[in-house]
Amino acid sequence: MASSAIASSSSPFINKVQKDVGLSTFSSQPSFSLHTAKKRNSRNITCVMAPQQTERKPATSGSVKTAMTMTEKILARASEKPMLSPGENVWVNVDVLMTHDVCGPGTFGIFKREFGQNAKVWDREKIVIIPDHYIFTTDDRANRNVDICRDFSMEQNIKYFYDIKDLGNFKANPDYKGVCHVALAQEGHCRPGEVLLGTDSHTCTAGAFGQFATGIGNTDAGFVLGAGKLLLKVPPTLRFVMDGEMPDYLLAKDLILQIIGEISVSGATYKAMEFVGSTVESLTMEERMTLCNMVVEAGGKNGVVPADSTTYKYLEDKTSTPYEAVYSDDQARFLSEYRFDVSKLEPLVAKPHSPDNRALARECKDVKIDRVYIGSCTGGKTEDFLAAAKVFLASGKKVKVPTFLVPATQKVWMDVYSLPVPGSGGKTCSQIFEEAGCDTPASPSCGACLGGPKDTYARLNEPQASFTIFV
Repeated sequence: MASSAIASSSSPFINKVQKDVGLSTFSSQPSFSLHTAKKRNSRNITCVMAPQQTERKPATSGSVKTAMTMTEKILARASEKPMLSPGENVWVNVDVLMTHDVCGPGTFGIFKREFGQNAKVWDREKIVIIPDHYIFTTDDRANRNVDICRDFSMEQNIKYFYDIKDLGNFKANPDYKGVCHVALAQEGHCRPGEVLLGTDSHTCTAGAFGQFATGIGNTDAGFVLGAGKLLLKVPPTLRFVMDGEMPDYLLAKDLILQIIGEISVSGATYKAMEFVGSTVESLTMEERMTLCNMVVEAGGKNGVVPADSTTYKYLEDKTSTPYEAVYSDDQARFLSEYRFDVSKLEPLVAKPHSPDNRALARECKDVKIDRVYIGSCTGGKTEDFLAAAKVFLASGKKVKVPTFLVPATQKVWMDVYSLPVPGSGGKTCSQIFEEAGCDTPASPSCGACLGGPKDTYARLNEPQASFTIFV
């Protein structure tokens, strides 16, 4: 077995069972025995990174009920089918549709073209419109996109439109939230067992709540606006079992970079990625969101984490909408299974020009960088800034390159200025960042993640080596 932690074919902390794994860590019941689950996980795995095989064909078992994975169960419920198998095409009823200022105008245009200029959306309370991408800019066309979102929301009486009118002071806009993927969770739109579609590739972030969440295009979204459903192909599921105590120096970003480095950026193309194991159970909701956020960087259709007490506690004060979690059956069949001993992992980075160009952080210590960017949907949550503040605090040194900070949402921005950093003697993230010489935390948005107009905060307008903590 290879000893290098960055070998793409194998590594000392991953085992893989290839094709049709028939055991699940979780039963079909909402409650389960942790002792029993751990016992199931202890089965010996002898096949390591077996050659890729073709996907299994849907089972034909007559009247015998076939066990299903979480993703299959969610889509079966949403399509009103007793059971589904990978490869089937079904009409799925949508629980939540999200769009933002970049894709919203195109989506609305398609809706009106196909359903009529005076058509009404299928359910004004199941549509969430969040301006977040190209917000704090003087670009007229970017500003116009927000205006179009506002006009459509008023016309359709959309209940959940998070508007922004004063671009000079985001705090003057009580409805404005920030990055859609983090705001969806904070505002209670992410619920176990549901189907959430969004016009953004990182909509898969919401899979952290035990729901089916994936990105779709403007044409599909325009159809959903009018019909409330969409034709989807059921993806096969890859299962990732992560066990072992998480070292203090690791974050969920390291876990997902390890996975992508193992399977490549195309290793999960149109597949569900299910994350289980004692390590996953120990993760906070924000860390689970990071894990699911980047499944699209592996080509995944969706990522999903089984709902548990951590999920339910997070949702307590965020939603009154009833929901019902589902879990993979004991005999659910997975296309492949990967097992990790997380205690043996080290901090990782993704080098240019691909997320699967993985390397140990210590191997890149001599790489010179021109700037640092912390923010956006993957790295702009409260816990991300707390982790960064701890690093600056431990260093006790000033930054040597421009360091840009972009909180994902208004709530995160407030946390940066109010929450004390553990071990700091009561200092907040903002105080530590200021002492380290970082830029003042910017207005919540996607910032430089997608580029945007030239006056976008922290945007790279010339070739530079930038260390980024975001997708």
